[in-house]
Amino acid sequence: MSHPYLPFLIFLAVALAVPLGSLSLARIWMHFFTPIRPGREKNAPFECGIVPLSGPQPRVHSQYYLFGLLFLLFDVEAVFLLPFAVAFLDLSIGSFLTAMVFLLLLGEGLLWAWARGFLVWNRPIPLRSHGR
Repeated sequence: MSHPYLPFLIFLAVALAVPLGSLSLARIWMHFFTPIRPGREKNAPFECGIVPLSGPQPRVHSQYYLFGLLFLLFDVEAVFLLPFAVAFLDLSIGSFLTAMVFLLLLGEGLLWAWARGFLVWNRPIPLRSHGR
């Protein structure tokens, strides 16, 4: 008679055997066919096969990332406005009000980012401690 947990146990065994078997085969392959041979050239820093001409790249200010995220946010929201623009003359009152609420929220987000100084590049964003 078959146990009710037998399919689960088989699934669990296969789920563990496949990755562990793959990792074991990769380790055996590496050991026999690609042994580690450290050397001067192998340990040298490189970038795309070319020796770099300078040191590591300078740090990028975090405001750049915030500006990029805001761009993506507003870019995607602008894409959501396209269906409303295409069907503008055929919209019902409810659809029109939905589009206007969406535009209101979009404008509110832009004003919030502007008021916080996220769109100003002349000065760094002040760090504020939360809860104090």
